[in-house]
Amino acid sequence: DVLPVRGRAPGGLPVPPARMPLRTGGQLRKRWRYVGLWGERYMLCAARVQVGPGRQRFWALWDGQELRGRTSMLPIGVAVDGVAQAPLFDLRWEQDGEPLEVTSRHGDAYIWTRKFPLRATGTVDGEQVELRGLLDDSAGYHARDTHWRWCAGVGETADGTPVAWNFCNGLHDADTGGSERAVWVGGVLSEPGPTTVSDGLTHVTGPAGERLDAATHAVRSHRQNLGVIASDYAQPFATFAGTLPGGVAVARGWGVLERHAARW
Repeated sequence: DVLPVRGRAPGGLPVPPARMPLRTGGQLRKRWRYVGLWGERYMLCAARVQVGPGRQRFWALWDGQELRGRTSMLPIGVAVDGVAQAPLFDLRWEQDGEPLEVTSRHGDAYIWTRKFPLRATGTVDGEQVELRGLLDDSAGYHARDTHWRWCAGVGETADGTPVAWNFCNGLHDADTGGSERAVWVGGVLSEPGPTTVSDGLTHVTGPAGERLDAATHAVRSHRQNLGVIASDYAQPFATFAGTLPGGVAVARGWGVLERHAARW
């Protein structure tokens, strides 16, 4: 009844790193770790996903000309714990801003997420690089049919101050606070008011009319319908410019948007 809570979950409610039961409220446990790293030269992601006993890993890389990647049910080929590793890249990441943690009701159960900005160094296609990005750790008992739109990215203001952001509609999006809406300026976290990721994944609108525009460069997408299980998503890699909710002007930005409908 106290949910949503921004910060550590109420005592007795199991969230990572505690062990979570396989099923609660009639729903299977879902959990994932997504590492996104983005910049002017490269944009990439690596992730592991688990729905009940089913497991999946994927990676993708946009090099400015070609989108490459792979999805596999095998627990090999992708690493995301302190690193972002896949056949074409090997980077070590570290936290680069205040962490965000939120627990919310969802259907008859609850869901949890933790997110924070990253800074990473390593190689992409054999080239030494430095990238910034975001870690998304999520777990919980999402409703049988779940729909969301998401936007996350990093950038800088005209004077070079680093910024990062995370917005979602459909998950952890309480209007009155306790949401996963987040803006980091110089690593310092704040929660803006209700924010909308557009249906067409072209822009984000803030509560005072602020607008962050996205220019899509490559799109990860997948559609599968097996009846009992279905997934339909699009996730563009994009560059950004405009104004973040709260009034921070972004001169240059890089990141992703996502539209996802899942039956799981």
